[in-house]
Amino acid sequence: MNAIPPLQPPVLEAAPEGQAPAEPAIGVYLSSQLDLKEIFGEATDPRLVLLRPEEVEDPAAVVCALCWQPPADGFDAYPNLKVAGSIAAGVDHILACPSLPRDAIVTRVRDDSQADLMAGFAAFHVVWHHRRMDDFVEWNRQGRWVRTDRPAEPCDTTVGVLGYGLMGRAVARAVAALGFRVVAAARTPAEADPGVEVIAGEDAIGRVAERAQILINVLPLTEATRDALDAALFARMPKGACLIHIGRGEQMVEEDLLAALNSGHLAAASVDVFRREPPGDDHPFWAHPRVFVTPHRASDTSRHATVRQLADAVEAVAQGREPANRVDRRKGY
Repeated sequence: MNAIPPLQPPVLEAAPEGQAPAEPAIGVYLSSQLDLKEIFGEATDPRLVLLRPEEVEDPAAVVCALCWQPPADGFDAYPNLKVAGSIAAGVDHILACPSLPRDAIVTRVRDDSQADLMAGFAAFHVVWHHRRMDDFVEWNRQGRWVRTDRPAEPCDTTVGVLGYGLMGRAVARAVAALGFRVVAAARTPAEADPGVEVIAGEDAIGRVAERAQILINVLPLTEATRDALDAALFARMPKGACLIHIGRGEQMVEEDLLAALNSGHLAAASVDVFRREPPGDDHPFWAHPRVFVTPHRASDTSRHATVRQLADAVEAVAQGREPANRVDRRKGY
């Protein structure tokens, strides 16, 4: 990775440990979809002042941005911007922005509490599909008392996890703690947590999918993972398998999932992320009896933590240190 370029004035001056700099850094909210000040305005940090673009009096004073789907020309106005921080774990929307400065440091949110939320969400859906809770919901509506056969033991059910970073590890640990066999796909070899088998390298995603009766996607979005959940991958999954899609919307070919469900090859799916959000009123997943739709709520980071991590990154760069949540722009995460 290239050396960190120093921030040009205005910069944060080093302050005694535990104290805020005398002058806070100036940042800007950049989003083509959300009013980020409305969302994050109450989340303050003494090291940072965040403004809407129209509130910026001196664009040259802006050294950082808090971003979600920034406009194509969003960065052009700020010649000294050095840190572009995402409000979430995903950064593809920043990396794809044509006006992003070549030397800008891109950061994402890394939060253990966020990972715990993701793990709990995934574990809920694993149990939902394993125990066929959608059947009970329907019978409840009908006022029917139906006792089904004993389900398969968790230890006889393989759950695949695509991705083994912060989120993937948390998900794998939570599911393994419920007694399921867990196998995870990683880009590079990684030390496995107890109860987890890790498959790394070429075709790791496909090899895990072949074994997974329940498959959880928490991959980051890169060119290698875009459209990775397609007809070919679904065909490799065992007949009657279920999908839990909580990664990124652009990773799944929605028409292919619909076809796999309608053919009966896949039994059910939980879908939390979409290519277009919110999906249209006519999206077929809304009415599909075997699709559990949630509105991109698998996990979230507190607003205060998001702003604090951006301030941490700006302070680190000003002091010539590596931000803890810096993204490798070559890898995309």
